[in-house]
Parts: sequence; C-alpha cells; structure tokens
Amino acid sequence: MKMEYMKATATRRQFLKSAAATGAMLGLGGWDIVSALPPVSAAEAGLEPNRVRFSPEIEPLVRLLEDTPRERLLEEVGFRIRHGLSYRDLLAAVLLAGIRDIEPHPVGFKFHAVLVLNSAHLASLAAPDSERWLPIFWALDYFKSSQKENEQKGDWHLRAPDEARLPSGAKAGQAFIDAMENWDEEAADAAVTALARSASAQEVFELFCRYGARDFRDIGHKAIYVANSWRTLQCIGWRHAEPVLRSLAYALLYHDGSANPARSALEPDLPGRRNLERLKQIRPDWRAGAVDGQATLALLDTLREGSAGDASDKVVELLNRGVAAQSVWDALFAGASELLMRKPGIGTLHAVTSTNALHYAWQNTTNDETRRFLLLQNAAFLPLFRGSVQTGVRVDQFEPLPPKAAGADALPEIFAEISQDRLAAARKALAWLKTNPAPNEFIGTARRLVFFKGSNPHDYKFSSAVLEDYQHVSPGLRERYLAASVFNLEGSGGADNDLVNRTRAALEG
Repeated sequence: MKMEYMKATATRRQFLKSAAATGAMLGLGGWDIVSALPPVSAAEAGLEPNRVRFSPEIEPLVRLLEDTPRERLLEEVGFRIRHGLSYRDLLAAVLLAGIRDIEPHPVGFKFHAVLVLNSAHLASLAAPDSERWLPIFWALDYFKSSQKENEQKGDWHLRAPDEARLPSGAKAGQAFIDAMENWDEEAADAAVTALARSASAQEVFELFCRYGARDFRDIGHKAIYVANSWRTLQCIGWRHAEPVLRSLAYALLYHDGSANPARSALEPDLPGRRNLERLKQIRPDWRAGAVDGQATLALLDTLREGSAGDASDKVVELLNRGVAAQSVWDALFAGASELLMRKPGIGTLHAVTSTNALHYAWQNTTNDETRRFLLLQNAAFLPLFRGSVQTGVRVDQFEPLPPKAAGADALPEIFAEISQDRLAAARKALAWLKTNPAPNEFIGTARRLVFFKGSNPHDYKFSSAVLEDYQHVSPGLRERYLAASVFNLEGSGGADNDLVNRTRAALEG
C-alpha cells in the first residue's frame, strides 16, 4: 500500500474514600472504603539490560506493577493512590507494563491487557465519582493474568531498540513505509523508533491508521490497537509514545506465520488491495453529499447478502451518487449490530468494536485518500464477519415491546430481561428509547453493570464502543443500534464478578 508520507488530556483524579451503593433492583453490590491501606514494598529486582527501559519518573511504577504478585497488587496501588499517585500516571504505567511484558502476536488473546485499556479509561471517565477506579483496578488485575500467560508462552519482552540501525529523522518516514510494505519486522522496528523521535503525533497517526486497516487478520484487532493506543497516548502524553509505537508496528506485521504477504496473494490482504483501486473511482467532491435514509437501507441489504467486494462497490456507487458519508456509516454501524443480534459471539462482537475503531480513525485522519480507504475497508470487513449467516432478525425492522413500567422504573425490567431473553430485552429497550430520547440513565446503568458483572475484556471493549457510537448514528437508527447492544451488554441477573469482591476486600484492608 504505497502512500505519500504525510506532514501534517484527562485530569488528575483523587481517590475517594467511600462509594455509593448501587440499586438493589439491578443486583449490584455496594462497597465502602473503611480503612487506609497498609504500605507494602515491592521487590526491586534488576531489569535485564537488553529489555526496554522507560523514563525515570514512570519506570519505578511500571516495575511495581510487573513485580508485585497478583494477590497483593490492588493493595499496593491503593496505598499509593492515597499518597498521591495520579490517575494519569497509573494509566500510563499499566499501558507500559503491558507493552513491555506481553507479546502482541497474535493481536488479541493475552494482549487484551493492552487492547482494553482505552475502553477501561473511557468507562472511568464516564463513571460516577464513586466508581471511578473500578475499571482501572480491573485492568490492573487483568494485566497480571495476561503477564502470567505471556510467561508460560515463552516470556517475551520488548527489547531495547538497536540504536545502530536507526535511520535519520529525515528518512524515518519513508523507511517505515518501506518496512511495512515489505512486512519486515526488524526494519520496521528501527524505522518506527526513529519516527517516534522525529515526527509529530499526527504524522505518525496518519501512517498507522492506514496500515491498521489494510488487512483482515485478527478479527479487527489491528485497527482496534491503532485507535486505542492513540487515544490512550492522548491522555498519558506523547513522551511515552516510542515503546507503544514499536509494539504497535510489531502487531500490525503479524500474519499468522504464513508466507510473506508482500510476495503473496493471501485472502486477508485482497480486500485492501482491491479497495486501493476502488478509492480512485470516488468523485473528488464526495464529502459534499446529502443524508439519504434509503441509501442506508440499500447498503444494509448489500451487507446482508453481498460479498466484501459487493459492499465496497456499493459504497463507491452511493458516494458517487451524492450520498453523504454519514448515510454510509449509518449502514455500517447498523449492519455490525445486526450481525451481533443474528449470531451473538466473539466474531460478531468484533464487527462492532472494529467498526468503532475504523470510524475513530476516519474521524481523526486528515488525509482524504485514507478516509475513503477506511470507508471501503469497513464495508468489506462486515461481510467477512458475517460469513454464511444471511438470515435472522433485521435491525431496521424488529418491533418494540413496551416494558410494564415507565421512565427510569423500566430499566430494572429491561436489564433483568437481558439475563433471560436478549431479543425481548432489545425490543423493550427499543420501546424505552423511543420515549426517552436522552438515554443517559440507560447508558449509566449499562456501564455500571459492566463494572460489577463484567468478567472479560470484551465487556469493556464492547460497552465503551457501542455507548460511544450511539451518538454517531443518525436519529431513527440510533435507538435501534443501542437497543441491539443488549445482545452483548451485561444483565442484572448474574453474580458480581470476583474483582468487585477482591477490590472491596483490598480497600477495607
């Protein structure tokens, strides 16, 4: 994918000493902090000399997270928060510990300890003050389980860069492009290290958001890693970018141990190669289109029955006909949520989360060609997520089912229904959303249930994606998009996750 080299913050949060109990009707356990946490010192073993080191102000905290046993980590971190550790520094340390200690091959599985961080961060920002730290404490614990898995699978670590191989800053951009085009890991590592030291954040993002979308491997995790790492760096600061970008480049070059994609015609690469040609067919003034609901429905039909190529061709047709990109995105968001309704599971879940990541890249790139490419790739990916599933509930047609109660009183009924019958819950949610166009209470309840009931990184990744993207879908479809999300949101019928109990015990000391 030859392309021209482009030129182109969360506040510190205080740890609260108490947390409000949540609604009993939703099955959420209350928790209180009743005592200060005791100080516990972490072992300070020497770091291997060839392992990457971080800046002096963050390295001790990263080491604390790496070296403290899982069963003591929450107490250690809680003590430091009470003595001034900021939210931003803790977020940075969790990210960097994951970058150094967890191999991003494949881009998923154990590497979710890194992939989930931005989602946990978004959940923290949107949470009430009494629950602000729960997502980050969950991420801390999950990092330790992933770190152990990494140790069992070879104990990979991010090594210090080979300084002798680094190109000059002036040549870093082209060297990076050449390495990525050739799928050359060593050359890419040297180039991205130099790029991180010499280029602006926007220049780097323009390169990565394109390469993150070029192939359909790892069910969308490459695009997800690009978006989530970029967003987390915006919070913790670009000074931490170099190791993150090195890990990201390494992740994007993963190709299942198959033949070098640069010299082969492999299935995951074909949509991207064909879309590079298609994007040239789109009229120059494509961004001046008008919103067209019928065009959205037409693209939805193509996503249901057509191939990846059919979907991309339909996008080209609509844009050239004067249809706004918003109408294309409406179909992509709705199509992803419909796949989840038809076949709930890990694959269709990632149709939603990868669409979130590709849309974020689309919003933030300044390159017109890249924007067209991202639209075409997202359209091509959804039929690949769909596979042979071509029948079932239609997101634009399922009927609302009024809950027995009204207003906020209906929410316990809806979220209890999720644990019993997700389609009925979706129908009730749709009825509720049609009469409550500002769904803050629904969204707040959904987030809170993830905090208390969620048990894996997809609970955070999915909920953060869908609750964010709700606002990006046009009225009329957005209520259906959010209602469909109950197919992977937490219901109130399950038990609190182990982390809530562990956190309560740790904080009560």
